[in-house]
Amino acid sequence: SDGRDLRDPPSGRHVATEHMHLSPSLSAPLTSSSLFAHGLPHRSAASALLKSQTPLLRGSRRVTPSPSFSVGRFITLATILRGGGGAAGISMSSGEGKMIALDDFARRQWASDYKGLVITMSQEEVEKRVNELCNNDPSALKEGYAPFCKHLFVPNFLKGAKVEAVPITAENEKHLKSEYQARKEGELAVLQRWFPDGSVEAPDATHLDLILYSREQIKKENEAMGKPPQDETAPWGLISIKAQTVDYEIPMNPITMMRNALGKEEGGSGVAIDRQKYAQSVEFWSKHAVIA
Repeated sequence: SDGRDLRDPPSGRHVATEHMHLSPSLSAPLTSSSLFAHGLPHRSAASALLKSQTPLLRGSRRVTPSPSFSVGRFITLATILRGGGGAAGISMSSGEGKMIALDDFARRQWASDYKGLVITMSQEEVEKRVNELCNNDPSALKEGYAPFCKHLFVPNFLKGAKVEAVPITAENEKHLKSEYQARKEGELAVLQRWFPDGSVEAPDATHLDLILYSREQIKKENEAMGKPPQDETAPWGLISIKAQTVDYEIPMNPITMMRNALGKEEGGSGVAIDRQKYAQSVEFWSKHAVIA
């Protein structure tokens, strides 16, 4: 806790960021700040969720929930209201529902002509594995490029997965191909380059970067693109899986940053370009290309 009270804007009331000690397997204190860090897309919603659970406090500054209690289970109880942050904006469930659902955008990675990591494990099994990994260690959720984006860096569980991005060398650059492509219907085509599958060797992937978007952000982007709403309520959507040899994020492709800056209507997220991160991206992708 940062020691401060958080004000809930809709009601004007203060919500104390008091510690609730978790089970021995998760030593981090449960506060509005820690809930925000562990997955709730908005700090005000995290405050509201704590406020809605005041019976747990029993008038005490510290309580010890049952051993089965975890941040992951607490988070799965909540579906964030579209805007606002009061307790009325939290919909409670039994806590048995999944926290992460495979998003329609990620399903393209099961297509044989996808230019990137093509996945052969069933979609149902991938979704099951991802939820198990997150539930086992909710603290593994890492911050992404915006508050609605999170990463899970996990050991590779996809048989035969190879690293997607490989260095460009004087020997292999002759194999590079390029073409204007759109990732999905309704998006503008942009120039892409890649190594054809089999033209260069790639090491086996040791890790996966599982990229998550909040349900709220997914809904906003689908609405902006004129797409019908998905029949899904899981708080997080798995939008992409990247195979790599490191347990941290490699730079986002420059054209992806550009598309995001164009806005949701053009298939982006609406996040402005960070010039320093863009320069880092150019530095990396000028020397690497994906295998597809």
